Amino acid sequence: MDQAIGVKSVALRFLANHLYEYRKGVRRMFMMTLTPPEAQAVRQRLDREDIAYHVQEVGPSKVNVLFGHAAWVETASRIVTKPLARLSPAEDFMLGTLLGYDPEQQCRRFLAQSGRAVA
Repeated sequence: MDQAIGVKSVALRFLANHLYEYRKGVRRMFMMTLTPPEAQAVRQRLDREDIAYHVQEVGPSKVNVLFGHAAWVETASRIVTKPLARLSPAEDFMLGTLLGYDPEQQCRRFLAQSGRAVA
């Protein structure tokens, strides 16, 4: 697995950190944007670790991999049915919340995207 893209891949180092946070309960879901070979390596590791994931192809050179608790990943896979830039403000808010982004920032982002920014 690691040999195909290089053991020193930044993506795989991030994955190791994400898996540590996942096991410790720091976060319940993650998203990584990867090249197809990196995504394949990540998927193999997630399969070995029996961690749920969803793959969204962004284009020929990018893939989003969402992974974590099964119910969270299933929920996210139902939200992320189009490119992330085309998500509605509500879909963007829900995905950001599932990914553990700062709640205050998520609220401000939602309001701004909805045309109701607060001071």
